Amino acid sequence: MDTELKNASKEVVSYIEGQPYISTVSIEPGLTNISGAKDGQRIVGFNSENGELNEGLVRFDIVFYVRMKDGLSQIIINIEAQKDEPKGYEILNRAIFYVSRLISSQKERDFENSSYDDIKRVYSIWVCMNMDGNSMNHIHLMNDNVIGSYEWRGKLDLLNIIMIGLAEELSGHDERYELHRLLGALLSKELTIDEKLNIIGNEYDIPIEENFRKDVSLMCNLSQGIEEKGIAIGKAAAEAEIIITMYHNGFTAEQIASAINKDIEEVEAIIEGKELELA
Repeated sequence: MDTELKNASKEVVSYIEGQPYISTVSIEPGLTNISGAKDGQRIVGFNSENGELNEGLVRFDIVFYVRMKDGLSQIIINIEAQKDEPKGYEILNRAIFYVSRLISSQKERDFENSSYDDIKRVYSIWVCMNMDGNSMNHIHLMNDNVIGSYEWRGKLDLLNIIMIGLAEELSGHDERYELHRLLGALLSKELTIDEKLNIIGNEYDIPIEENFRKDVSLMCNLSQGIEEKGIAIGKAAAEAEIIITMYHNGFTAEQIASAINKDIEEVEAIIEGKELELA
């Protein structure tokens, strides 16, 4: 990484305003832009709660404001991390929904009434791991003149989606893939903490202070915890499927509990829950 790029990276950090909101901002309409109060001051910021009945909490991974060089304008940056490209839906559709929510939620928080010229630019950055190869795409609005050449006033750069694909294998020390190597090293499950810090510190000239070392260690532990939790959820789902299959084939709750070595109360709860779901 050349000196100019290193200095630019440090400069960008200085423009981040306040503390990033991490897994606290609700995505649901009407809940993203609710303001609150703290320490006697009104905080015009992102709401962190979602009270939808019978719905799980859906939140942005990370959201924060960045003040531009002019000292006046701001942009909003959202960062989402995915362990791989989802199979149940097309990820670009989700990214478009997220960036649209970050635009619409600005009303009555960042601008009021019809002051649409005050809408802040939004960048939704998606990092997808375990891809076949490295990639990066910038998806944004375009203006095609179909008839005539009238110039409609407005900003085409308000909505921005950055899709970053990280290959399963860590990129080599190549100038073209500097960002991918940095992110790949930081998010890797294969590298040790010391190996990660060696790449981050020596190749990218990022100061490795004690707090940074703790953050990297915490990220490694968190990744491991998420993986273990995912395995546990998968096992529970498979077990529930076995219970329901046995029940539909005429086995009683007592027989099922005895066969799979579980408490009858747990078996009955799974059966009752499935029956309610189907009702």
